Amino acid sequence: MSVIETIRQCHPKLIKIRRDIHAHPELAFAEHRTADLVARHLESLGIEAHRGVGRTGVVGVLRSGRSLRAVGLRADMDALPIQERNDFAHHSRHQGCMHACGHDGHTTMLLGAAEVLAAHPDFDGTVYFVFQPAEEGEGGADAMVDDGLFDRFPMESIFGMHNWPGQPAGQFAVHAGPVMASADRFDIEILGQGAHAAMPNLGTDSIVAGAALVQAIQSIVSRTLDPLDAAVVSVTQFHAGEAYNVIPDRAQLCGTVRAFSEAVQDQVEAALSRLCAGIAASHGVRVNIEYRRGYPPTINTATEAALCAEVAAALPGCSVLADARPSMGAEDFAFFLRHKPGCYVWIGNGPGEGGCTLHNPHYDFNDQIIPAGVNYWIELVRRLLPKA
Repeated sequence: MSVIETIRQCHPKLIKIRRDIHAHPELAFAEHRTADLVARHLESLGIEAHRGVGRTGVVGVLRSGRSLRAVGLRADMDALPIQERNDFAHHSRHQGCMHACGHDGHTTMLLGAAEVLAAHPDFDGTVYFVFQPAEEGEGGADAMVDDGLFDRFPMESIFGMHNWPGQPAGQFAVHAGPVMASADRFDIEILGQGAHAAMPNLGTDSIVAGAALVQAIQSIVSRTLDPLDAAVVSVTQFHAGEAYNVIPDRAQLCGTVRAFSEAVQDQVEAALSRLCAGIAASHGVRVNIEYRRGYPPTINTATEAALCAEVAAALPGCSVLADARPSMGAEDFAFFLRHKPGCYVWIGNGPGEGGCTLHNPHYDFNDQIIPAGVNYWIELVRRLLPKA
């Protein structure tokens, strides 16, 4: 039986697996049921399964031939703290938790690739199937690295794939260089002197100082950075006061910074600190800032990106989006790419209903793209680990 026929026959079973995972979502580092499902499925295929890597991660090991070469394929498993608004049969059974980003589909496509490669081990080397926990903000990739992922499973390179709503089903977007941005956070505390709202001259207004700071922050990208360097600096929270007739002594601003290079991250962090110091001096308040680095930029290596584009373009019924623009969203696959060369691609999920996109309570993964994702993984392995 050919690979394509095997994928076709596996498709109904994979849809069932995907919908089962969707119906039982689990948050970061709590993917116990999902991890057990993954490990048991791998073991049923005769694939060696290692549990508890990076707390709740699973790594499958499939060897063929005699080569010492090895490659890693990664899928994320966690869901989001979102109340699902869908009413189809496989809707989330867990209140306040749903697969709104398609990790159920990513896990399923990699399981499908494992099943087909186990049945057709037409490669020479080792494939590591990396099922990662906690992509959604908790850095599960970094946890797996800290747990010795690359020492215990010595792969030469690592590859990831994410569905992309709005992109035609089965079309791949492959970026040479930045594909996703960094995700930093800042918390700013403004300390003034409270007063009666009718007598503001007797206090030092933390709200006015905070408003001035929000406005000043808007100048960082437009007046501090090189116009050719992309970045986003967004204030997303402003907390102050509890009464109509009281000027509060404290205000708090929170926000996020997105960029495609660590040099730009450094510039933005320095600019924020300067602005805070300036607002403190000009308004007579104290300003404290805490800047926290989060996910680094996800930057594909050129050689691996070129190979992935070639593989995707050769798949039956698939195409590659030329000159795809990167996203200011973030992805912790970046932590893997700090240690190994690799490439993170997008696979089109088709048009979202009503414009529905990722992290939306009406989102659902498109089961019809499962075969394309499975075939991509298989052909990538064959190109990376060719038989002599």
